[in-house]
Amino acid sequence: MLENLLQTLGLSSLSLEGFGPLLLQGTWMTLKLSLLCLLVSVVLGLFGASAKLSKSMLLRVPAQAYTTLIRGVPDLVLMLLIFYSLQTWLSDVTTLMGWEHIEIDPFSAGVVTLGFIYGAYFTETFRGAILAVPRGQKEAAIAYGLSRTQCFFHVVFPQMMRFALPGIGNNWMVVLKATALVSIIGLADLVKAAVEAGKSTYQPFYFLLVAALIYLLITTVSNHVLKRLETFYSAGAREAVR
Repeated sequence: MLENLLQTLGLSSLSLEGFGPLLLQGTWMTLKLSLLCLLVSVVLGLFGASAKLSKSMLLRVPAQAYTTLIRGVPDLVLMLLIFYSLQTWLSDVTTLMGWEHIEIDPFSAGVVTLGFIYGAYFTETFRGAILAVPRGQKEAAIAYGLSRTQCFFHVVFPQMMRFALPGIGNNWMVVLKATALVSIIGLADLVKAAVEAGKSTYQPFYFLLVAALIYLLITTVSNHVLKRLETFYSAGAREAVR
């Protein structure tokens, strides 16, 4: 598969030298990590946006502190802090309880860490999208007898997605590229696979170029999916304009 991609891009004279399976494994690991991080981030973002728009200070203040802290500290610093603090906390608990030592695996650590970090960005994306939905829409839904939950899923959510999708697409691209950071905590992602292949063959530039092309392919497919989603959620608005 990778050999065919290289041939299409005019790099058929070069070979993966047996590292194709390793790169494919790294690509699959990157995709799994990215999708799970996206899921965690979206869930945290929806809760965070609801909290920031809440009338209760007990919800607003922690949500504001969360987004301010996360967006003000570099991702790499946060990843190291969260990963090592979680491991230290878990080690302290197991020692205190007399349990066997538990080691956090890099994949779980990557999902939790990146999901927590980018949940703050999704919080702002969803908050802005919810505010963009006319208040009258929600008031009309409640007047018709819908519960607040029904109002959100049947009225607010479909409309807010039209405003949120550009931000969601941007956040997804950032999350996808940020997965490269997990190689520093030992996860065998695409970047780590490319680096190892480059060291073994003394062709680091070539294998990093291959990794860059794979990322480009994933982002191209992602852009296509996002455009389809934008078309789907904008269909009603476009018909209204006509």
